[in-house]
Amino acid sequence: MKVRTIIGILLIVAGAWKLANMWGVIENDWLWRQPWTSYVAPVALLYLGAMIIVNSYRRDPDQWLQRPLPIGEDGKRICCSVHYGGDEYIYRGEPFHGARLDAFCGGIRMDLREATITEDEEIDIHTFCGGIELFVPAHVNVLVKSRSFFGGVGNATVHVSDKNAPCIHVVASNFFGGVDIKN
Repeated sequence: MKVRTIIGILLIVAGAWKLANMWGVIENDWLWRQPWTSYVAPVALLYLGAMIIVNSYRRDPDQWLQRPLPIGEDGKRICCSVHYGGDEYIYRGEPFHGARLDAFCGGIRMDLREATITEDEEIDIHTFCGGIELFVPAHVNVLVKSRSFFGGVGNATVHVSDKNAPCIHVVASNFFGGVDIKN
């Protein structure tokens, strides 16, 4: 277990301890005498603990299982689904013809930077307590349509001014999840 994970667990336990004291489950008022600690401290401890745990796994390059591209029999649209884990799909010159990406309590990293994209394509994304990290080539535009509940889509791509440039249409539906799009 990593040091960040242990620190994150300790912070979550401290926040839960404070909430148990506030609700009368345990009595330890001697520890929390300051008025600002009533709500700020437990929220801060829970947030810091969760972020440390999430970042400890996000920065670990060995967490992603590199999978072969699940290209359908027609050689077109791919379908990727992840439950409780992380999968990575990398295009190395293959043609890209759209995708459906589903992440349930897990993550998908898709690298399209070396993919052959010659026309407009669509990526349909659904997340539930998960996330998608999408890398796109610099010569394509990205248009996003998103419906999110406690989540969102971050589009950090550079807009191409060429009118003939292909476009990737990202249609995302997130519930406690998110999508990050980069060049």
